[in-house]
Amino acid sequence: MRRGNARVNEKIAVYPGTFDPFHNGHLEIIRRAFGTFDRIIVALGVNPEKEKDTIFTLEERLDMVRQSVKSDPRIDCEPFEGLLVRYAEKKGAKAIVRGLRAVSDFEYEFQLALMNRKLSRHIETFFLMTAHRYLYVSSRIIKATVLAGGSPEGLVPDYVLKTLKKKFPLIDGCDKSSIKPSMSRSSNRAYKR
Repeated sequence: MRRGNARVNEKIAVYPGTFDPFHNGHLEIIRRAFGTFDRIIVALGVNPEKEKDTIFTLEERLDMVRQSVKSDPRIDCEPFEGLLVRYAEKKGAKAIVRGLRAVSDFEYEFQLALMNRKLSRHIETFFLMTAHRYLYVSSRIIKATVLAGGSPEGLVPDYVLKTLKKKFPLIDGCDKSSIKPSMSRSSNRAYKR
């Protein structure tokens, strides 16, 4: 039985971001969030201010996320506009999931969480520390690496790597023996219980 977009007693969380591009650190946060939540909505915010700084269109980013998680029916992916807490309420979510890499992330995320709490007392922010192997991984670092001709192999899902190589054909090959990817070819299954 559903109430709005949520089944009764289903624990839903929204995982918002720009995801430009989506990477294995994001997959890790989703996988671990399933220890607490039944369904995750990966929500790509439509923000005209940030759009000018993205290397992928909203449609391309949605496609990368969807292709990276397509085998898991517990994950939805869609764009949203406006206030995140209003979107979360509309979706029947009770939490916003955020990944933290360092203390510098916390200060900004803490401010956002407090503002979201002021706007909606019913939505909690759920912080997850990133796995140590992804402490240095961010979409910004991946973009900088790719724009300089380096390969993010082992840091992004296979579909995202293919998409990056299409957009940036000068990405150099990578010595696969020097990388021990934590998300293998079956990266779509990496976050399942």
